[in-house]
Amino acid sequence: MRAVQLYGIGQLAVGTKAAPRLAPGQVRVRVRAAGICGSDIHNYRTGKWLATLPVTPGHELFGEVLEAAADVTGFAPGSRVVADSRVWCGQCEACQQNAHNLCASLGFVGEVCDGGFAEQVVLPARSLLPVPEAVPDDVAVLSEPLGVALRVLNQLRAPPGSRVRVAGGGTIGGLVALLLRRTGQCRVQLSEPNAERRARLAALVPLEEASPYDFAVEATGQMAVLRELVAGIRPGGRIALVGIFHHVAELDCNLLVEREITLTGCSVFRDEQRQALGLMAGMAEDLRTLMAPPVPLEAVPAAYEALIAGRSSYLKTVVAP
Repeated sequence: MRAVQLYGIGQLAVGTKAAPRLAPGQVRVRVRAAGICGSDIHNYRTGKWLATLPVTPGHELFGEVLEAAADVTGFAPGSRVVADSRVWCGQCEACQQNAHNLCASLGFVGEVCDGGFAEQVVLPARSLLPVPEAVPDDVAVLSEPLGVALRVLNQLRAPPGSRVRVAGGGTIGGLVALLLRRTGQCRVQLSEPNAERRARLAALVPLEEASPYDFAVEATGQMAVLRELVAGIRPGGRIALVGIFHHVAELDCNLLVEREITLTGCSVFRDEQRQALGLMAGMAEDLRTLMAPPVPLEAVPAAYEALIAGRSSYLKTVVAP
């Protein structure tokens, strides 16, 4: 089968490989769509979370079941599924509390095992979620990042009418802004340097000019941006961090202490991906607006470089194997 493989930092190639073998507890899926995530780019540039090489990236994937192992039930051939990107141990204290997003050895599809930038993928049945009939094929691939965005809202806990500054209009920041307005009834400010991307979001979300804010979302992974949010938020405010930071840097913690500012991390999701699947049918038209036309497997290396260079006006680039 055709597949993209990451061989090391900056080493991405498209070729052929043997189709994966089916083992007990697993399901074979024909990949219909897979999204390129910021963490895929981060791995390509740093190799930070890679457990084995080569590996096929792609943890945001949608497809249809081809076959299931004899001990697996509930996944009939032809049924539509999305991947739960998390790979958890099931043994640690967090897993025992069903907080799989906080697993002591948490990994992800496309990092610790092959992912969706391929014609087929084999995953444990526990890593697949059925797609509701009302959810259109072309937007189902966004269930994973939409689940992350819902996690951000649940961690932020901004009451209706709150003024919220979102820093970063990429996939997660953009979906957060959309959800803050649609489901949270919040007043949204957006910091996004890509003018086309910002305009695309502004067509869906009424954006307010910069003003005092009580809540904020850091979705860039840039320490300078976090410092600005800490300096600008009103005393007693809360900032949700979901961006992936590339470097360790200093933060003036006295500002947090003296102004009682709360920083809260947002690690993937707990049950929010299931919630996202329940919302997607009603959000389909908005979600389509944020997605670039699909690209084939052969175009993935060029798509990576375009995303690194910030040339895309869309919030999500999707691969269609």
